[in-house]
Parts: sequence; structure tokens; C-alpha cells
Amino acid sequence: MMTSPLMTPAQLQQLDPTKRIIFDCRFSLADFALGQQQYQQGHIPGAFHLDMEKDLSGPKGQHGGRHPLPTPEQFSAALRGCGVNADTLVVAYDENRMAGAARLWWLLRYFGHDNVRVLDGGIKGWLACGGELSTAIPTSESGRFLAKANPHLTVTMAHLQQGLENSTLIDAREAPRYRGEQEPIDPVAGHIPGALNLPWLQVTNSEGCFVSAEVQRQQWQSLGALSNPVVYCGSGVTACVDLLSLTMIGVDNARLYSGSWSDWCSYPENSIATGDTP
Repeated sequence: MMTSPLMTPAQLQQLDPTKRIIFDCRFSLADFALGQQQYQQGHIPGAFHLDMEKDLSGPKGQHGGRHPLPTPEQFSAALRGCGVNADTLVVAYDENRMAGAARLWWLLRYFGHDNVRVLDGGIKGWLACGGELSTAIPTSESGRFLAKANPHLTVTMAHLQQGLENSTLIDAREAPRYRGEQEPIDPVAGHIPGALNLPWLQVTNSEGCFVSAEVQRQQWQSLGALSNPVVYCGSGVTACVDLLSLTMIGVDNARLYSGSWSDWCSYPENSIATGDTP
């Protein structure tokens, strides 16, 4: 039986603190400093903070999107500094409908560390379950985690330009952005031709918890038969929520276009689609 990628607040409360390392992955695209500020104001006791821009993303360039993948060396250093070893159970949480936590979940798997869970409901779920917050900043001995990238979990823009045979391309952004009716972040509106739309917010509820696996399965089935799914979003962050959802319903071969729309639209020669038609 597949081990769930989720952990409930009650399960986390019962865990021996020496048997896991918790990461606070809160962030804001509108204010890069907000996640760190929220962490300092109060976090799950013992949790370390990982910054979306500095730890969970690599250096930005003209192309590659707004949140390129971190290098193995960069990611290794960030995790080792918090004491992560090859066998460490990592628990990730945020308060943004899983976006930051799912990004860490996916990055760990991409870099060869499968022992990771996402806290269902995030910090709000923790508080609702009677959990307390702390302002103490933890310290740790250096860990021995060594990141090794798995290129089979990603696709590049070149792959998309050449055409992905027998693959379903999925856009995880909100429907108005997919249709090209609005684009609050990137310079061009629309979607990659051929992409279907399943917004990342659709697989969770207003409390920040995933809807049931059965409801998720129905949502994915509404797109038709999925073949070797490839998921993208604006910059490769919220797409990880869709990838986590696919894992929850047993789809284990989905890949990420990490540059996502912000990379695709940075090339003037790339075609752009609008409206509801893939």
C-alpha cells in the first residue's frame, strides 16, 4: 500500500522530535521578506525556515522562469545546515494551500530524498489541533544529505517545443490566467498550446487541507485519460500542489516543467493559446 505523502497535525504531535526535522515554507510572491517575518513571529516548535527565493529556487536569468530549480550544491547546503541526513524524516508546512510545502516535497524527491511528508492543513491545522507556536530559532549539527538531481522528473522547454508524444500537459494556474483573461505577474497572458487546466487551488479547501482522494480523482478524471502528465504553473511552485495531488491518487510518473509559463513566455518565438481551448 502506498504511504501517504501527507501527515496530520495530530500525527506530527505524536512524533518523537528527535525522529523528524520540520521546515516552515511560508512565502509571498508579493513580499519576499514576509515568509521569514511570519516565521520569526511564531512557528511550529523546532521548525527551521526555508526561503522560497534563496533556498528553494536557484539564480534567475533571462530565461528559466521566476523560480529556477536550485543547484544540487545549493540545496544540499540548505538542508545540511538544518541537520538533514539521507534517512531523515522531513515534514514541510506553510499556510498557503500547500504551495511552499509542496515545492519542498517535490524538490526533495527530485534530489533523491523520498522520506518527506506535507502537513495537511499547514500551520492553521496545527493551531486548530491545539498546537502551540514558538519564536525560538533552532540549531542543529550539520547533516550529511547529498542532493542528486533526477532529470526524469522534469521536462525542459526544448522538450515542449519538440512536442511531448503520449503526454498530457496540464496548466495548474487559476482559470482566468490559463484563458489569458488576466496575468498579474508575467508579461504575457495565455497558456502553452495543448495544455489542459486543473487549477492548483481546486485540490484543497479553504482550510488548507486536501480534499478527499476520491474527489481529487474525479477532478483529474474530468480532464480525460491522463498519459505521462507534465504539469506547469507560473514559475514551477504551485504546480507542485498538482503533482502532490497526482501522487495521492496513485499517478507516480508525472513530471514538472520547472520553468513553467514564466520561462515559456520569455521566448518571443513560442506560440501562445488563449481561451478554454487547449
